[in-house]
Formats: sequence, structure tokens, C-alpha cells
Amino acid sequence: MLAIETEGLTRHFDGKPAVERLDLRVPEGAFYGFLGPNGAGKSTTMKMLTGLLAPTAGRARILGHDLAADPVAVKRLIGSVPDGLALFERLTGAEQLRIQGQLYGLDRATAARRAGELLERLDLASAAGDTVADYSHGMKKRLALGCALIHGPQLLFLDEPFEGIDALAVGGIRQLLQELVASRALTVFLTSHVLEVVERLVSHVGIIHRGRLVLDGTLAEVRASGSLEETFLRAVGEERAAPAALSWLPGRTA
Repeated sequence: MLAIETEGLTRHFDGKPAVERLDLRVPEGAFYGFLGPNGAGKSTTMKMLTGLLAPTAGRARILGHDLAADPVAVKRLIGSVPDGLALFERLTGAEQLRIQGQLYGLDRATAARRAGELLERLDLASAAGDTVADYSHGMKKRLALGCALIHGPQLLFLDEPFEGIDALAVGGIRQLLQELVASRALTVFLTSHVLEVVERLVSHVGIIHRGRLVLDGTLAEVRASGSLEETFLRAVGEERAAPAALSWLPGRTA
């Protein structure tokens, strides 16, 4: 079964296309990197796939469910860490996770147990009793990931999950996600500008440019003729004139 399947998925804003006739096929159990330059349509696509934004045209199936026909069933099966974090800043980290679990239907004891495990795994146990408002940006990112995982989703959407996180925390998150995917407990759909991290993580890649999918396949297929960065630049690059030198640099007259 495909984890994500779209046909002609399109979204216009004020008549201008942000995503145009997108056909995605993401296998279940894949670690899928969805890449593109700023403004390419990545976040718009993710919002449509998670039910936060209605498409202008086209359709999407998530884990076998038609997203438009049964959005509640889809949302029970997915987790999401959006680029703009949505956390209750007056709660403690532990309270945030427990409440998130209960909102997904977990009983109090199960929610508390899973919250404790996630706090340990995400290196937040020492700050479990601190209010979220006192967390650093990186800590909030990790907490948001915990919120997305606590109910045991089958599909996880991550929008720039490594932004503002130090290298040590990135390594821990990367290992956790790889373990979940390897155990076939999870499919991951990831957007990121950190191509070096993406290349070490993903099994499949899609590249979007100006709202259209320009490259799609396994990581091995996509980077057959070079690194992922080189492939990405070829897929979205444009010929540009050489930039003008700054007049105040050495060898230039002010």
C-alpha cells in the first residue's frame, strides 16, 4: 500500500499556482525527502496532505483513506511537526505530552508512560517540569516531535525539523527516526534545506520547483550521477549572470 498517493493535487492563491498537478507516490515504510528551494510549494503541499489546507483541484489518499472524504480517519493515523510550532507555552513539557496523548484517545496512564519515555529519548527529561515558554527553540522542536509521536502514528510529516537544533540533538533525532522506519512502524515525509542530513536519512526523494514535481525516485536513482546536492542544483538551477563584486573588497576602489 502507498502511504501517500496524490493525483493532480493543485493549490492556487489569488489565481496563482503554488502547487500544480502534483502526482506523488510515497511507499509505505519509506523515508521520503521532499526538497525544493524557498517558495517551491513544499509547505503548501504538506498542509494539503495533513488536511490543513483544501486543494484547489486534485485528490489525495493517505494510508488508503481519501483525505477529502474521511479527514478524521486520516488525522488519527498521522503525526505532524509544522514549521511554525504550535505548543501550549504555559504547560510544562510533561503536561504538553500527556495532554497531547489524551487528545488522541490515550488513557491517562498510557499517556503518562509514553510521555516519560519520549522525554528521556528526546533528552528533555531534566526539563520535564519546566514550562514550555522557558524552552529554547531546539527544545521546543524536540517537544513538538514528541507530541507528533505519542499516539503512535503510521505516517509522520516533518517540516524543517532540524532548523535551530544543535548537531548532538540532530544525531539523536536522526537515530530515533531511522529506528522507527527500519522497524516498519513509521513512514516519514520530510522537508528540509539541510541536504547533508537528508542524504544520510532518506530512502526516496522528490524535488519540487515552482509548484511542480521535477524529480522523483529512490535516493540511489535520484543521485545516480552525483551527490544529492549536485542533483538538486541541476534540477532547480538556473543560468545566472556572474554576481557583481563588492566595491569595498580588496583590489576594488571604494
